[in-house]
Amino acid sequence: MPVADQRILDTNIVSYLMRGHTIANLYMKHLQGKLLALAFITVGKLYYGAEKAGWRDKKRLQLETVLKRFIIIPYDHRTARHYGIIVVDRERQGRPITGADAWIAACALRHNAPLVTHNARDFLDIAGLEIISEPGP
Repeated sequence: MPVADQRILDTNIVSYLMRGHTIANLYMKHLQGKLLALAFITVGKLYYGAEKAGWRDKKRLQLETVLKRFIIIPYDHRTARHYGIIVVDRERQGRPITGADAWIAACALRHNAPLVTHNARDFLDIAGLEIISEPGP
């Protein structure tokens, strides 16, 4: 069931928030007072980044603490259907999309929630997807 004040966060937004990056400040007005959610694949991407960077237990524990602040959107068949449509539509446009970005967009469509991203171009021309993005570096 869609939640009016829900926001799906792209991986880059979570990363900016975790690092306290100045870009995160651009998005606070879109996040404050909202129900914040992550696609299951975003969680996987964050763990991938932690492993690749060689994070030790203390830093990984910090990641897990941060993740508890979000609703994690799991895979389901309706999300998978959106995924298939997105991938095929983008292929037909001659603009392939990465699997991870397609899953993130599919979760946003499935839950009828805006996607907050600093990489709006990755999600352009996805029918029905509301994108919240701010200009900046």
